[in-house]
Amino acid sequence: MDKIMINTPLNDEICKKLKAGDQVLISGEIYTARDAAHLKLVKLIYDNETLPMDFSGQIIYYAGPSPARPGAVIGACGPTTSYRMDDLTAPLLEKGLKGMIGKGDREEKVVRSMKAHNAIYFAAIGGAGALIANSIKSNTIVAFEELGPEALRRLEVVEFPAIVVIDSEGNNLYQTEPDKYKK
Repeated sequence: MDKIMINTPLNDEICKKLKAGDQVLISGEIYTARDAAHLKLVKLIYDNETLPMDFSGQIIYYAGPSPARPGAVIGACGPTTSYRMDDLTAPLLEKGLKGMIGKGDREEKVVRSMKAHNAIYFAAIGGAGALIANSIKSNTIVAFEELGPEALRRLEVVEFPAIVVIDSEGNNLYQTEPDKYKK
């Protein structure tokens, strides 16, 4: 299967073209944020305070990179389990977030919000953090430095490998594929 090259930021046209099962290589800027950063971001939204970035068209990668070894841009940077962000996802989609990268299925309320906001959920390969780090060319803390690995970071990536697992229409590989492999 050919891989689809996409560049950030995402827009409605790109999101509508991507379908569950598509293999993609993402280039441009993506952001990392995990549980603690999501809590802070959603609190800022609920308190009507200024966000540290514009989420329009952006992708959040659910990752907390390990420290970089000397001379490296970043340490291992594998995906974390996404369901931990499920209660905190809709407010960011409402602010324009178009993509999320993680591992594991999402709750139905997240899928409904993705459909309403034309967003995509990508999976990255768990356990491949060192390999994924090869696609990361820069790493800058944007906000919440006190959170260490869970800080909000901007990553410049070139051909970051991912798979569309839930598309903007709600097609979900976590629901459709297991039956194909049952005996």
